[in-house]
Amino acid sequence: MLNPTQLSFVSLQVTDLEASGKFYTEILGFKPVLKSPPDAIVFEQKNGAAFAIRKPMIELSKANLLGWGVAVWFGIGNLDVFLEKNGGKISIVKDIHPTPFGRILVISDPDGYAITLQETKED
Repeated sequence: MLNPTQLSFVSLQVTDLEASGKFYTEILGFKPVLKSPPDAIVFEQKNGAAFAIRKPMIELSKANLLGWGVAVWFGIGNLDVFLEKNGGKISIVKDIHPTPFGRILVISDPDGYAITLQETKED
């Protein structure tokens, strides 16, 4: 029997695809691929799992906490520069703090998903 060895794809179901698309492109700097499936935006990635946002496949209003218990982490070059540039445009869940994996910042996307930004020192 074969076992999964790597994460292949992650998507978040969002209530407003256009608003979330702006958040992930304008705030987080993701670039959409040239052609995404209907009702979704797939983003370019350097390596690892593909990431997308999509219109809901379930009734999101019936869930009281979206993504509860799921952690989504994205690498980012410099958290201080990111916060200086976007501080007034984002909702901070937990301010920059050290972890065993480096400094992180937890922000909220337009639907309230907690997004962890891990400093990678890569720009």
